[in-house]
Amino acid sequence: MVLSRRLHTVIQEKKRAALLSIGSAILLLCLKTFLVWRTGSLGVLSEALHSGLDLVAAVITFLSVRVSDRPADERHPYGHGKFENFSAFIETGLLVLTALYIIYEAFSRLFFHAVHIEPSLTAILILFFALAIDLTRVRALTKVAQKHISEALEADALHFSTDVWSTTVVILGVALVWAGNVWNLPWLAYADALAALSVAGVILWLSSQLGRRTLDALLDAAPEGLQNEITDAIGHMEGVLRVERVRVRRAGNRHFVDATVSVPRSANLEQVHALTDAIEQRVGQIVPADVVVHTEPRAPDNEDLFESIRAVAQRMGHPIHDITAFQQDGNVFVELHLEVDENLSLGEAHRRATELEDAIRALGNSNFKLDVNIHIEPLGRHISTPEIGAGEMRQLEMAVEAFLNHMPRNYDELLNCHDVRVRQVDHHILVSCHCIMKSDYSITRIHDVLAALEDHVKERFPQISRVTIHPEPPEAS
Repeated sequence: MVLSRRLHTVIQEKKRAALLSIGSAILLLCLKTFLVWRTGSLGVLSEALHSGLDLVAAVITFLSVRVSDRPADERHPYGHGKFENFSAFIETGLLVLTALYIIYEAFSRLFFHAVHIEPSLTAILILFFALAIDLTRVRALTKVAQKHISEALEADALHFSTDVWSTTVVILGVALVWAGNVWNLPWLAYADALAALSVAGVILWLSSQLGRRTLDALLDAAPEGLQNEITDAIGHMEGVLRVERVRVRRAGNRHFVDATVSVPRSANLEQVHALTDAIEQRVGQIVPADVVVHTEPRAPDNEDLFESIRAVAQRMGHPIHDITAFQQDGNVFVELHLEVDENLSLGEAHRRATELEDAIRALGNSNFKLDVNIHIEPLGRHISTPEIGAGEMRQLEMAVEAFLNHMPRNYDELLNCHDVRVRQVDHHILVSCHCIMKSDYSITRIHDVLAALEDHVKERFPQISRVTIHPEPPEAS
C-alpha cells in the first residue's frame, strides 16, 4: 500500500512537470510566431520553429511519462521504461531537423537573397520574457528529472536548455540588426543569419550528446563505470570466491543487473540463498536495480581435505558425519559415517558406500594416496513409539544418573549429569542425558570424554544399546 502510494506520487509529479512543459511551449510558440510576423527575423523564425518542435517534444514526453511508469505485464516483463528512452530519441531527431532547416535558411539569406528585417525594442523585450520562461521551465524539469531519474524529462530539460542559449543568441542578433538600422551600418544585417547559425550549432552539439545517451540506452549499453563498480563491490563480499560475469542494462529510470558468481562448493542451499540476497541488497545500494544472481559451485584455492570430502558427498547426495583422517607412510587414512535409507538392503547400501569411497580416493594426488573406510548406518526418518512406559524405566534412569555422577572423580572435565531419560524403542533401550562440562576445554577433548562416558555406561548396563549425551557449559544451566 505504501509503495503504491509512493509510485502514484512519483507519477503525478512527473506528469505535472510534463504538463508545465507543454504549457510553456504553447506560450513561447505564440510569442515567437508574433515576433516573426512583426520582424521577419530568421533568428526569431528559427526560435519559433524550435519552440514548435518543443511543443511536439513536450507532448511526446508527457505521453511517454504516462506509459513508462506502468508496472511490468505479460508483454513487457521488463516494464515500460524504454518508452522514455524512445521518447528522448525522437526528440533528438526533431532537434537535428530543426538545426538543418535553420542552417539552410541562414545560408540562403547570406549568399542568395536578402530579407528585410524590422527589429524593435518591443521584440527584444518579448524575447527577454521568453528567456525567463525558458529558464523557469528548465529548472523545474531538471529538478523532477534528477529526483525520479527520468530519461524523458531529462531529455526535455536538455532540449529546452537549448532555448536558453539560442534565445540569448537571437536577442544579440536582433539587437545588432536594430543597432545597424539606427546607426546606418548595413553590414550588421548579417548578424541575424549568423545568430541563426549559432543557434543551429548549439542545437546540433546538444543533440549529439542527447542522441548518444539515448542510443546507448536503447542498445542496452552499460552505463560507464557502473559495471566495474558492481563487479568490485560483489567481489569483496564474504562468501564470493570470484565474480564470473556482470551485465547491466537500463530501461528508463530502472537498471537490470545479472551477475554470475563462484561460491564454495561445500556451501548448502540456505547459505547460497542468503548470499544471493546479500548481493542483491549490495547492488541496490549502488543503483536501484532488478538483480538476478546465478551461482557456480567452485573449489576454493585453500580448500582442505575435509571440506573436499564434504563437497564430494554433498554432490552425490550422501549425508555424512564423523570424518576423521590420519597420515602414515605417505598415505592418508580417512574414516567417516555414511547415512543411508533404513529400508535399503545391505547390497544397495554397500554399492553407495563404494561409489563414495571411489570419489573420495580420486581426491588424492602424486603427493599422497587416500585410503577410505566408511561406516554405514541408517538415516533416521522413522518416528518410533516406546514399547514400555516411562514409569517402568524410572529405576534404570536413576541408576544411570547415579553412575554418571560418580564419574567426575575420573574425569576432571565433568561436573555433573542430569535429565537422564530411558526409552525402549524397537526392542532397543536408548538413553539420553545432559552433562555439565567445564567450558574452558576444547570441543575435541569434550567429545573424547563423552565417548568414554558412553562406553562406560554401556559396559555397566549391557542392556542399553545406545547412549546420547548432550554437553553444556555451567552458564547454560
